[in-house]
Amino acid sequence: MSDSKAATEIIDLPSKGWYYPPNHPLATGRLKVYLMTARHEDILTSTNLIKKGIVLDRLMEELIADPTVKYGDLFIGDKNALMIASRILGYGSAYDVGVECPSCGAKQDVEINLAKLEDKKMDFSDAQKGKNEFTFTLPLSKKTIAFKLLTHQDEQNIQMELDSMKKVTKKDVQTEVTTRMRYAILSVDGNTDGENIRSTVNNMLARDSMAFREYARKINPDIDLTFQFECEKCEHVDSRMEVPIDVTFFWPNARV
Repeated sequence: MSDSKAATEIIDLPSKGWYYPPNHPLATGRLKVYLMTARHEDILTSTNLIKKGIVLDRLMEELIADPTVKYGDLFIGDKNALMIASRILGYGSAYDVGVECPSCGAKQDVEINLAKLEDKKMDFSDAQKGKNEFTFTLPLSKKTIAFKLLTHQDEQNIQMELDSMKKVTKKDVQTEVTTRMRYAILSVDGNTDGENIRSTVNNMLARDSMAFREYARKINPDIDLTFQFECEKCEHVDSRMEVPIDVTFFWPNARV
């Protein structure tokens, strides 16, 4: 819902707009967003949206101030940047959250300074501007795969497929790893046939699979969503603890 009187801010995206098509509104590497208002807090307290698990996505859609930008088009890292920036603009950079020590299990409250979260260090010099397509040669099979970075819409499609498969098969084992790779891979040794891609993914050696996924993460622009944690009880230090994000990330007193 647009409002010409609403306050807006321009945020920078981790991707710098590099992998969007040249004529795409996000190719500028910047995004205009609304500052949160009481109307947006109505979204956060919507019991229906919370139960469906889509409350944060609905909020992000409403906070995009550029009508030419589709939320589903954002790369995952850019979506994370939108979420962090919106939280800072709406409620400040101090984020109080309870975490559990991975060593001793003790629970304690910590304050995370969201303003200190930085973009991943990226080198765009080897990537073709305006094209979301990359190549990687699997170390063992030596097959060359072309793949893309996933968008929020891709993530939604993946989750819908996983949910559908779970209902049909009633199996405990989910196929998240192979499903995500199928959505990302565009061709194998130049072959774009979907069945060939599916077969390659299902039969990919674990070492090849891990190498591919690590490379895809490496070149994926994003915000480093980790912080350093030090346990007050056992003095365990963890510099890679993930920032926990749920509906209370935006409003600690939200009704859940």
